[in-house]
Amino acid sequence: MQTTIVLDFSLLFLETGILTPDILNELRTKFYADDRNVLAQNVCTKSDPLEACVSRKHLEETQHVFNLKIEVEGKPVTNQKNSGRCWIFATLNVIRIPFIKQHELDEFEFSQGYLFFWDKIERCNYFLQNIVKATKQGEAPDGRLMSWLLSDPISDGGQWDMIVNLINRHGLMPKKLFPESFSCESTSRMNSFLKSKLREYAKVLRDMIAAGASDAGIETLITEQMAVIYRIVGICLGIPSETFTWEYYDKSKNYHSIGPIKPVEFYEKYVKPYFNVDDKVCLVTDPRPTNPYGKAYTVDYLGNVVGGRAIIYNNQPVELLMNLCAKSIENNESVWFGCEVSKRFAAKQGVQDLKVHDLKLMFGTDFQVGLTKADRLVYGESMMTHAMAFTAVSINEGEIKKFRVENSWGDDRGEKGYYVMSAEWFSEFVFEVVVDKKYVPADVLAVFQQDPILLPAWDPMGTLAQ
Repeated sequence: MQTTIVLDFSLLFLETGILTPDILNELRTKFYADDRNVLAQNVCTKSDPLEACVSRKHLEETQHVFNLKIEVEGKPVTNQKNSGRCWIFATLNVIRIPFIKQHELDEFEFSQGYLFFWDKIERCNYFLQNIVKATKQGEAPDGRLMSWLLSDPISDGGQWDMIVNLINRHGLMPKKLFPESFSCESTSRMNSFLKSKLREYAKVLRDMIAAGASDAGIETLITEQMAVIYRIVGICLGIPSETFTWEYYDKSKNYHSIGPIKPVEFYEKYVKPYFNVDDKVCLVTDPRPTNPYGKAYTVDYLGNVVGGRAIIYNNQPVELLMNLCAKSIENNESVWFGCEVSKRFAAKQGVQDLKVHDLKLMFGTDFQVGLTKADRLVYGESMMTHAMAFTAVSINEGEIKKFRVENSWGDDRGEKGYYVMSAEWFSEFVFEVVVDKKYVPADVLAVFQQDPILLPAWDPMGTLAQ
């Protein structure tokens, strides 16, 4: 007698990873079996899903009020618009506060476009020099390092040590003397031109090295290439004057004039006595087990200025970073910081809090379940993406509760451009802070004297704030 074997093809296909019609039908049936899914679908197909998850109750419990606040906050609220220049804006927002006080101004902005111009020039040169370095080390064009370098030759984003390099080499100037341009506020088109040119030049340099060119010949070629880069950037952004004269009225309507003066001299004479970038130190918190606290780190091929100082990470527990931020604010100093801005953030309302969204209520599942801060770094779920400034803190019975945040996205979000961040959110999503070295314990400062441990170019700690 012949035996007939009936195969369950749905199970067979499931085992091979194929979504069969039976499986898809089951998924559809399960979705519509729960009326909450239908309600959630009705809401999210007509509005921003994240905004729909904002907890009304939590907003009612959140107040933009703080018991410790710096004496004067900078005006006006700044706006980086469609650019990745937050690291520049955050720095200049912090620097302008003592400058405004010293010069008795109602409001003031340093030129973000000025530093942006020099960052583009310096960073294009830095990229070309890196191509030469990597090529001489034997990196193939399709190798991981070269692929990483070529993937984004000229980003808008940056790190604290990169802004220090720009200020020390090129100085500062008032915004009125080098105002924004179209390509400052909307950078994608200019960047596309620069990326195309830099990739083209990368091949030319690699071919030249392969042909046995001398170091002098390579440097001559890079100088010629930089002339074209300078032309493109200068056409898109304008070219800053070598000297300027700044005329202004103080709060009492008294007239003042400074100049003619070079931007470096302006920084040295009128800014540095009240905010010296070399007196500030950048501390990071990287909780990955592979990167112990109390150690110094750097990232391969990361930087923007050839001959500038290296980007050094002093890795410390997040509790220390938080306490130093609070201490700085208590002493009337705002704080530059870098964070993962997109997580648990109600942008319109200006609230950064782990409870501000009820995602589980909407989607029937929570997110990042079981992932620690270290896990999120390892699995690409979190990294530093944005820089802002702290200007106030609330401390109750010795416990830090929340911070006030100055952003650079205009004044139509949060409380006229300012946000409130819970201490819990800080612990999970803040990665870097910059404070004056006078607040930092001696043993922590001593870490900067270590030979830094080299992290690969693609390490998440090398992500640039935008």
